[in-house]
Amino acid sequence: MLMLSPGSEEDDHEGPVCEKLGRVQFSVGYSFTDSTLTVKILKGQDLPAKDFSGTSDPFVKLYLLPDKKHKLETKVKRKNLNPHWNETFLFEGFPYDKVIQRTLYLQVLDYDRFSRNDPIGEVSVPLNKLDLANMQTFWKELNPCTDGSGSRGDLLVSLCYNPTANIITVSIIKARNLKAMDIGGTSDPYVKLWLMHKDKRVEKKKTVVMKCCLNPVFNESFPFDVPAHVLRETTIIITVMDKDKLSRNDVIGKIYLSWKSGPAEVKHWKDMMGRPRAAVAQWHALKA
Repeated sequence: MLMLSPGSEEDDHEGPVCEKLGRVQFSVGYSFTDSTLTVKILKGQDLPAKDFSGTSDPFVKLYLLPDKKHKLETKVKRKNLNPHWNETFLFEGFPYDKVIQRTLYLQVLDYDRFSRNDPIGEVSVPLNKLDLANMQTFWKELNPCTDGSGSRGDLLVSLCYNPTANIITVSIIKARNLKAMDIGGTSDPYVKLWLMHKDKRVEKKKTVVMKCCLNPVFNESFPFDVPAHVLRETTIIITVMDKDKLSRNDVIGKIYLSWKSGPAEVKHWKDMMGRPRAAVAQWHALKA
C-alpha cells in the first residue's frame, strides 16, 4: 500500500483537475417607462452530475448584489443536465440609477431533498457594464461558487482495487490547507467514509481525529467489499469533518468517488480500475 510521510517528495501527485461546470443562458433588460428590470433565466447546458444517479436536479438563485436578503429562485428541473427553465423575474419600481449600482448574481444549485443543496456554479454580471435599454441574451460559463465558502482544502487519497478478492482499499493519506472551522483559527479534522450502493448506505468507516491541525497526515487504510457486478453503482463518499466537543461536528468538505462523479473523481476511479492491485494516489479538492 502506498503511504506518504509528512515531508515526502511524492507531494507532486497530480493536483485537483479543473472541473467544467457547464454554462447558463439568461436575458437582461430595463424598461425606462415603468422602471422595471427584467431578468429571464432561460437554460443550462452541460451541468455536472452531483447525484449518485449520475445526474442533477438544478435550479437557479438570483440576487442583485450587494443585497443578499431578497433572493428569487427558479423551479427545480429533475434529473436534467441541460435544463430549460424559461422563467421571467421582474424587479419593479427600480430606479435606473440604483440598478446600475447592482451586480446580477446567478447561482446554479443541485436540489437535495435530504441535505443541504449542492452549489454547482455561479455567474456575476455588473449591470453597469450592460446596455440595459435593449433586452440582451447571454451564455456565460459557470465559475466555482465562492458563496462565502472559499477553498476547503485538498485531500490525498489512494485507491487500490483487487478484482480477485472484490475489495477496494481506500487510503486516506493526508490533507493540506484545510479550512479553519474553530474560533481559534484551526480545526480538529477526521475523515468519514461511506460505501454507497445506488442511494443506499452500505458501510461506514472513519479515521482518528487529528487535534488542531490544518495539514494532517492520517495514513489510514480501509478495505471495502465491492463485488464486480455492483461496481458501476458504487460510490465512495469521503467527508472531512471537524470534531467539536460541544456541538455538532462540522463538515469541512466532501469528495464523491465513482465512475460518474466530477472529472477529477472519474479520472481517479478509472485509473484504479485500469491498474488492478496497484495503489493509485491523487489529490482532490474538497467540495461543499
